[in-house]
Amino acid sequence: MKHQPPPPPRRWGVVAAVVALVLLACLQIQYQHLKVDLGKAGFASATQENNAIPSRNRIRWGTARTRKAATGADSLPRGIVQRHSDMSLRPLWEDDAASTHKNKNGDHSALLAMAVGISQIKNVDTMARKFLKENYAVMLFHYDGNVDGWRHLEWSDKAIHILAHNQTKWWFAKRFLHPDVMAIYDFIFLWDEDLGVESFNPRRYLDIMVSEGLEITQPALDPDLSTDIHHRITIRNKMTKVHRRIYDNRPSMNCSDESKGPPCTGWVEGMAPVFSRAAWKCVWHLIQNDLIHGWGLDMKLGYCAQGDRTEKVGVIDSEYVVHQGIPSLGGPSLSSKTPRRSLDLRTHIRRQSSAELEKFKERWNRAVREDEGWKDPFDS
Repeated sequence: MKHQPPPPPRRWGVVAAVVALVLLACLQIQYQHLKVDLGKAGFASATQENNAIPSRNRIRWGTARTRKAATGADSLPRGIVQRHSDMSLRPLWEDDAASTHKNKNGDHSALLAMAVGISQIKNVDTMARKFLKENYAVMLFHYDGNVDGWRHLEWSDKAIHILAHNQTKWWFAKRFLHPDVMAIYDFIFLWDEDLGVESFNPRRYLDIMVSEGLEITQPALDPDLSTDIHHRITIRNKMTKVHRRIYDNRPSMNCSDESKGPPCTGWVEGMAPVFSRAAWKCVWHLIQNDLIHGWGLDMKLGYCAQGDRTEKVGVIDSEYVVHQGIPSLGGPSLSSKTPRRSLDLRTHIRRQSSAELEKFKERWNRAVREDEGWKDPFDS
């Protein structure tokens, strides 16, 4: 059997040249990819650094330390950087009388934010006047699309008006009350529109909140005039200025001095919460972007109380309100000709709220399981 003679040396040279060209092309491609990756290093480094830190050593809310991360202002001189904003209206020309949203005594700055509809204009008018009288800021979230209907009110131009159809106060709060924008305010009132405030003074309320060392509160509900009371802890106690817990020996409640959490202590309802600046910075992160009805939040607000929720969360009795229980968002308006359809919509809204409650519970439980470094401060 005859063997083929080996190829002449010249053919081997051609093969080697082709291989060398292929290698050079591959190296050129890798070089271009490397340049792109290096360009992204500033973005990736923060994520890689965070992932490299064991979960038990990661910094959590409520601590004095902060994560090292790019601010977006690294290329600017430090003195020109303003990290916070506010909701103060600014004049187009110099005006020494421009409002700074400080109260008359210069003690506190506060913002009242409400989701409102035109059907509740009379009630909201009363509420807004009380807060503006103390030179507190007012922000109205219009869920029914009607902003012009408020123009005739003398204080309308002093308020911030934001419009989005059929959205809740929690939806608005997540998008427009970011802690960096709210940093100028000492307190945030995130209220429903159906509250009667004839026996309520916001300045005295905040004085009590400060003197009692409270971070999260709500005004007590008048049991004689309120039509919609769901939880005993919210009922006004005429004998006290503030209460932080209730006592109930029923098996379904079993609230005593030994109780350490909701619904016996460390809890306020979602209709009329008031937050300190520090508490709101935490609560804003707790609000879920897609769960707009806020069900379940009230049971977890105590984690944002900046300490022991049995001491830092309370219901203020001496400044109380009336909960009128008017289903306005998704309910019948004053001019509605289809109340039956409105009732059907309320049924759908309640079902959606219940579904969101279950989702919120699942997310909380999953987050607790997955964050190995987080320890429940109230777990005895």
